[in-house]
Amino acid sequence: MSLILDLYKKEITKKLKEDFSYGNVMEIPKIETIVVNAGVGRGAKDAKELEDVIEGIKIITGQAPVKTKAKKSIAGFKLRDGMEIGAKVTIRGEKMYDFLDRLVSIALPRVRDFRGLKQGAFDGHGNYSIGVKDHAIFPEIPYDKFPHPFSLQINIKTSAKTDDEARALLTYMGFPFKK
Repeated sequence: MSLILDLYKKEITKKLKEDFSYGNVMEIPKIETIVVNAGVGRGAKDAKELEDVIEGIKIITGQAPVKTKAKKSIAGFKLRDGMEIGAKVTIRGEKMYDFLDRLVSIALPRVRDFRGLKQGAFDGHGNYSIGVKDHAIFPEIPYDKFPHPFSLQINIKTSAKTDDEARALLTYMGFPFKK
């Protein structure tokens, strides 16, 4: 079992129940899914770039990503409807908690000049988004394999009804928020 999942089951649920005085155990917020998304600006012209992004996401998450396509044409970006422009993967279950553990304990401390995560990145419904500028913060990525760094967007979907509940959940899980 993942360290964060074990911590959630043993301690975090009790703390959240005390903090928000939930009447039912099913009201306690939990993390439902994590979506890792990478868009490729150069990938529309260079298929190799898109394949590198797909391989990188596969190494980071342990799951095969799905290619994302443009929904409409934008002439200014030389983008046509249906062009493959990125990749995404949805993580659930045990792999989700393993990914969270690696993100919080290994990857985020490796970010250059890291001062903490923004507290304003909640969407109002208890979901949180993180932008990572360089995929190389994950230690399983070999430096010499990928010629161009790519950025990732990590969306954490929780069952919390408010941002305060989600913030408390993620803080107890070890997310380093700015004070």
